[in-house]
Amino acid sequence: MAIILFCLIMSVSALADTYVLDCFAVARWGKLAAILLRPLLLGAVYLVFLPRLPREPVSLSPRLWKLVLGLAAMPLCSLAAVVLLTGGRYDSAAVLRLSLTMGLVVLPVVLLTSAALLAAILVLAQHEALEQSRRLASLREIYYQGLQQQERQVRQLRHDLRNHLTALLGLLEREDVEAAKSYAAQLSRQDALQGTTCFCDNEIANVVLSAKSAELKRAGIPAEFSVSLPAALPVADTDLCALLGNAMDNAREGAQGCPSPWVHLRCRVEKGLWMLQVENSVSGPVPADLSTTKSDKAAHGFGLPGMGEIARRYGDTLEAGCQKDVFRLLVCVPVGAPSQ
Repeated sequence: MAIILFCLIMSVSALADTYVLDCFAVARWGKLAAILLRPLLLGAVYLVFLPRLPREPVSLSPRLWKLVLGLAAMPLCSLAAVVLLTGGRYDSAAVLRLSLTMGLVVLPVVLLTSAALLAAILVLAQHEALEQSRRLASLREIYYQGLQQQERQVRQLRHDLRNHLTALLGLLEREDVEAAKSYAAQLSRQDALQGTTCFCDNEIANVVLSAKSAELKRAGIPAEFSVSLPAALPVADTDLCALLGNAMDNAREGAQGCPSPWVHLRCRVEKGLWMLQVENSVSGPVPADLSTTKSDKAAHGFGLPGMGEIARRYGDTLEAGCQKDVFRLLVCVPVGAPSQ
C-alpha cells in the first residue's frame, strides 16, 4: 500500500512541478497553479475512491498481498525510470525534450496504474469477504440440516417407541436378560437419542464447532470442548468463523497420525478478554516458523498467517508453539474493543 500511494503521489507531484510549472513559467501565477494542482488532483482521486472505501480495514490473504506487491513493482520501476531520464542534465536540447516527452507519457500511466491497483485491492477485499460469508453460510446450512435430520429421527423414534417397548417386554418375559440389555444398548446408541450439542449461546460458535466436532469424530480423534461465550462478541461473524475454523483444522491435521491423538479447546470470556486456546497432540517435529508441512506449500499454510492478520486488526495477541509433543494456540481479544 505504501508503494502504491508513493507512486500515485509522486506521479501527481512530478506532473505538477515539471510540466505544469514549465508551461506557466512565464506567468506570475504559474508556480501557484502548480502548487494548487497537487491537492486538487489528489483530492479528486480521494473523492473517486471515497464511496468505495470499506468501513473495516482491508483483509487479504498473504498470497494475495504478495501478488499485489509484485504488481506494485511495475509503477515503481516506471517512476524510477522517469526520474532517471528527466533528472539528469543534458547538453543537447533535443535529448532533454525527448526525455521530458517520455516522462509526460509514462507519468500518467503510473498514476492510472496506481489508481487501478487501489481499485483492485478493494475488489479483492470484497471477494475475500464474500468468500468468507459463503463458507459461513455453508456451515450454517450443514448445521441446520443436521438439526432437521435429528428432528425427523426423534419423530420416527417416538412413532416406533411402542414397538420397541413391546420388544423389550417380550424379551424380559422370556427372562432373556442379556438380549434385552443388548436391545436397549442398540436403542440408546441411535442418533436421535444423542441430542444436539449446544456449546454456548453464540450461534456462529455453535455452527463452526458443531461442524468441526463432526470432522474430528469422523477422523477418530477424541476432542474435549470447554466453551462459554455470550450471544454477542466484539468479533465479526466471518472473523470468528475464520479463527475457530482454522484453529480446529490445524489441530485436526496436527493430531492425525499420532498414536494417541487428542484435541482440547477452551473458549470463554473472562476478565475483559475473549480467549481461545486450542491444544492438540503432534506426531513429529513442528517447523520453527510454524509453516505448513504439506508438500503443496503454494496451496496451504495460510491458516496461522490469516489468524495472525485477524488478531492484529483487533489489537489482540496470538501465540502459537510446540512443547513436548503438544501444540498450543492462544488468542486473546479485548471485549468491547473495536477493530484497529
